[in-house]
Amino acid sequence: MTEARDFRERRWLALGLLCVAQFVVVLDAAIVNVALPSIGEALDFSQENLSWVVNAYVLTFGGFLLLGGRMADLLGRRRVFIFGLVLFALASLAGGFAESEAMLIGARAVQGLGAAIVSPAALSIVTTTFRDGAERNKALGVWGAVAGSGGAAGVLLGGVLTDTLGWEWVLWVNVPIGVIAALITPRLVAESRSESETRSFDVAGAVTVTAALSILVYALVDATDAGWGSAQTIGLLAVAAALIVVFVVIELRSAAPVVPFRIFRMRTLTGANVVGILIGASLFSMFFFISLYMQQVLDYSAIKAGLSYLPLAITIILTAGVASQLVTTVGFKPVLAAGMAFIAAGLIWFGQVSVDGSYLGDILGPSLLAAIGLGLAFVTSTIAAVSGVEPHESGLASGLINTSQQVGGALGLAVLATVANSRTDDLVASAGGNPAELHNALTEGFQSAFLAGAGIALLGLVLTLVLIRNADSRAHVALGTEAAGETT
Repeated sequence: MTEARDFRERRWLALGLLCVAQFVVVLDAAIVNVALPSIGEALDFSQENLSWVVNAYVLTFGGFLLLGGRMADLLGRRRVFIFGLVLFALASLAGGFAESEAMLIGARAVQGLGAAIVSPAALSIVTTTFRDGAERNKALGVWGAVAGSGGAAGVLLGGVLTDTLGWEWVLWVNVPIGVIAALITPRLVAESRSESETRSFDVAGAVTVTAALSILVYALVDATDAGWGSAQTIGLLAVAAALIVVFVVIELRSAAPVVPFRIFRMRTLTGANVVGILIGASLFSMFFFISLYMQQVLDYSAIKAGLSYLPLAITIILTAGVASQLVTTVGFKPVLAAGMAFIAAGLIWFGQVSVDGSYLGDILGPSLLAAIGLGLAFVTSTIAAVSGVEPHESGLASGLINTSQQVGGALGLAVLATVANSRTDDLVASAGGNPAELHNALTEGFQSAFLAGAGIALLGLVLTLVLIRNADSRAHVALGTEAAGETT
């Protein structure tokens, strides 16, 4: 009893630890982007394979999230979290010592596996440590601020480390963080697992869904190079769809399924995950295209481009804190709807970027609007996705919302990169390949991608209004009011 009280009193310190782990996981999806030229030169990468330094991480991260979440529920959330941290740190160490393409890509894939274990376990610990209502909203506000700003921080930190210490340090920086976090976790986080369920594990379901998600993410991230109409892309998408059908059949027959489909009877949880896909699809690629616009059109250096993200990152952190308070007072439906509206407005504004643009005129304003939207939507969709979920399924719910955001990000980048490249290629071809027209062609390609992203965000706004139940949103407000009354 005393030990449980001690852990309870240390829960906000535990939140800090969990947020640091999540920050590093999100950071690593972006931190290598700025280092890619240096990595390519040092390890003699081919241009075609260089993108797999990023894709290998995204692929295993997105593919293993559901499995990681279910492992946390069944095997122990703290135990699985520590294992994921150690695996992540070791893979980072190996990646920094890589002397070939294959070694680095392999290390990045194992890093992604570690991230897929850490992320849902950490969110599940947050969900089970903090009571549903105002307390959990506050905790998830901090969580969302850290996770939402990780991508922007990654671009900045990647540029600084690459220019000062070398590309290896974009990987080695994870090692001390991972090791220290793993060592202090037992002092701050209580062990918890799903005691009410059978201890058996649905191996067939786990293997099938992991294979389906991995193949789906691979097909999406490589679609830009292979072509959407290519035999590879169509074939892989067909295999992924077939595996998902097989997975559904296995789960319906399993006594202890990886994903009990009864959880989708919760309409708000289902709606939050659908909107989570669209948040990822509209916003993850935004960072990609802003970086390219600044460096390829406005001729920014890597560090200048990274520093340009600072106002965006700060705005996300501030807005995420506000979002957690708003959810407690007005419910998650109106806050999520407002977030999607801000995202759409920011992307529409980005759709007006010009070939002779400036930071103040073309980047700062729309990035602040999009950052407000991200802070509101990311935190609120996460709260809605885990609200009302039984403690023994918190890892599952955490894995689902993480998977939705990651798969959405891969889908959005694949689709919007195709939109941008198609527009750019058409303009270059019509100009007879004149290099002088390249900046204009690139800019119009980015414009098209931003406007398509705005359309995705507007779809997210509509689905928020349709799928998120008003009754659940109001009940969440009542729960927060009740909890506040108990503490006074």
